[in-house]
Amino acid sequence: MTHRPDPELLDLGPIEIDGVTGPGSDRASAPVVVCRHVVKIYTARTGRVFAVRGIDLEVDPGEATGIVGPSGSGKSSLLRMIAGLDAPTAGSVEIDGVDLHAVSARRRARLRGELVTHVHQRPPDNLLPHLTAAQQLRRLRDGPADGLVAEALDTLGLGELADRRPAELSSGEQQRLALARALVAGHRLVIADEPTAQLDGASTEAVLRAIGSLTRRGVTVLVATHDPRVLPHLHRVVALREGAVAAITEGGSERAVIDRAGRLQLPPDARALFPDDRAVVRRDDDGVRIERP
Repeated sequence: MTHRPDPELLDLGPIEIDGVTGPGSDRASAPVVVCRHVVKIYTARTGRVFAVRGIDLEVDPGEATGIVGPSGSGKSSLLRMIAGLDAPTAGSVEIDGVDLHAVSARRRARLRGELVTHVHQRPPDNLLPHLTAAQQLRRLRDGPADGLVAEALDTLGLGELADRRPAELSSGEQQRLALARALVAGHRLVIADEPTAQLDGASTEAVLRAIGSLTRRGVTVLVATHDPRVLPHLHRVVALREGAVAAITEGGSERAVIDRAGRLQLPPDARALFPDDRAVVRRDDDGVRIERP
């Protein structure tokens, strides 16, 4: 069981993001993902590159969380560490209470196979071309699995496509089939990297409904995305900037984040109000105010 600290959030108003009004999440259970002061440093010819700078993050069961930010903000590095593919330079990453980088490489590979479903941006990259939809799922279970496979296909709207191979499916159908793997494998976490980037509007809506079906069944979904069509379907949106959490949006309210060192990350709109990189912090009976000098 992991200790779960109370997040320190400073409400600035609040600042609204149009369209981000995802449903509230149930935070009663222990989180599936816990990142504690995660740092990732790469060595390049020009010196050290800080890809991730002390990120603290928790994601609850059945929660769909978006990771957004410009190129170079640290999205890919963070997701690779959560997936157990890269080790953090400092800090820890836990999945279901297990620090994936504190175990042997063999056990880490086994845990990834037991806990995580990956959905890549290109739909064909998620599936084996010679297997039918049903066979793609059946291979994930030992022993008879026809009932579970049929249920997973029906849940994600693929029940009539069980005998089709990937080349006979649309891109949206392929992505839904990739998501269905989590139900059959019993995975707790889905990590989806730009899953709608190559889809049209109708296929995107179908994939987003599929994500909703997963979360209602308790599966946790992390989505890295640049697609504004995805945001209204998420419980939370975590915005990264220069390797740190710049803001967290829940229920349409965007909030600044205070990290464990006491550093405040202002949301981009609020950050623009302080071009001189200076602020006055005032504390009174109503709380804390941040003002321009």
